Amino acid sequence: MDFITSTAILPLLFGCLGVFGLFRLLQWIRMKAYLRKAVVVITGATSGLGKECAKVFYAAGAKLVLCGRNGEALEELTRELTTSATKTHKPYTVTFDLADPGAIVAAAAEILQCFGHVDILVNNAGISYRGAIMDTTLDVDKRVMETNYFGPVALTKALLPSMIGRRQGHVVAISSVQGKISVPFRSAYAASKHATQAFFDCLRAEMEQYEIEVTVISPGYIHTNLSLNAVTADGSRYGVMDKTTAQGRSPVEVARDVLAAVGKKKKDVILADLLPSLAIYLRTLAPGLFFSLMASRARKERKAKNS
Repeated sequence: MDFITSTAILPLLFGCLGVFGLFRLLQWIRMKAYLRKAVVVITGATSGLGKECAKVFYAAGAKLVLCGRNGEALEELTRELTTSATKTHKPYTVTFDLADPGAIVAAAAEILQCFGHVDILVNNAGISYRGAIMDTTLDVDKRVMETNYFGPVALTKALLPSMIGRRQGHVVAISSVQGKISVPFRSAYAASKHATQAFFDCLRAEMEQYEIEVTVISPGYIHTNLSLNAVTADGSRYGVMDKTTAQGRSPVEVARDVLAAVGKKKKDVILADLLPSLAIYLRTLAPGLFFSLMASRARKERKAKNS
């Protein structure tokens, strides 16, 4: 009986492994086909996660439109990409500031002129913040919201008619774990990312009739200069590499995860370690405990700052 059972189970097991392997292969082929020659627009492309996303999308064969505030840095990245071992299409660059509402419409028109359409828009540009709510001027709150929320929303709205007309497109929002949970002394940043999550969740539902994909990606801490360039309560540069940021995931690794999530057309993705991921569920399942933990964190940070 044991012999019969084993001889029946082993072929079944190998068969299941074969089917799973075939499924993964087909999934990989479909993802590569989806990204190859796709017109991909990436904002905030000159540094950090945006720069690494540009590299992995370019290596996948995408046609890139790189966006940022620094035209020289964009041209430098273009040279870096086109002199790499993987040569596909020469990227275009569009220089503008997402925090400038008046620049968005013109920038969108310039983006569309590059290849005639946009297949994938990656809203990556953003700014971080450090400060106590009572010390923070309203201008700082507005500045963070302009860059992290209103800018991406305006650019998305400007490019959507072209996608709807073709009944084809994919909008990606790089949000944050702090778009799902709020951390003390990050109020402006967390608020902008919560707004981002809500807007693009609504967009996903409304765009379903036009067959347009919407993906929200929420990374945890990434080892970039985000904290160094964060604004403080008075609008000045923070200039400190936080320990959590220094210990964050490599932007190269996160960029590869972003590429995979977009290629698989996932709708909502959390790219974080165990503790931040658990905190998201704790906020929903045991809010009282979550609030107590955040209050304790606030006390510790305040004490460390005053010591």
